[in-house]
Amino acid sequence: MRRAGAVLSAVVLLLGAGGAAAGATAAPAPSSVAAVDLAGTGWIWPLHAFRLTNPYRAPTHAYGPGHRGIDLLPLGGTDVRAPQRGVVAFSGRVADRPIVTIDHGDGLVTTLEPVASDLVAGAAIARGAVVGTVSAGGHAAPGTVHFGVRLHGDYINPMLLLGGVPRAVLLPCCA
Repeated sequence: MRRAGAVLSAVVLLLGAGGAAAGATAAPAPSSVAAVDLAGTGWIWPLHAFRLTNPYRAPTHAYGPGHRGIDLLPLGGTDVRAPQRGVVAFSGRVADRPIVTIDHGDGLVTTLEPVASDLVAGAAIARGAVVGTVSAGGHAAPGTVHFGVRLHGDYINPMLLLGGVPRAVLLPCCA
């Protein structure tokens, strides 16, 4: 079984210091883990405009503390879109929050929460299609969306699929 830290380390080794994973930290990769290059996969952000409020923090072991995803605060609009094409694996409530899970194939699965959606399991989703709207509940700060990605069952940093942080856009200041 591959550990999230091991897969992340393998990707960091493949991308090098200047790649999308620059600055990522994780446990060393065992020699038995094959490197997986996730850069250039064509993934897009699940929100059109947002502020990253809580980054990915890899746990030191499978059951250790960490933050297995990133939290995004929408800036204008609450539509949440599919970061890549796939099939809805789950859409419904878990505990106190609505969740949408998309299976993208090749072992990649996205979870978006809290996201209210009318989609049903088995529905095909195009890259960029609206899958729901920001809702309430869960561990993320109110009004934010938690964006988690698993590769072969292990959480990885979503930034590896997105090419890093998007370019900053300066907004008008004072009137």
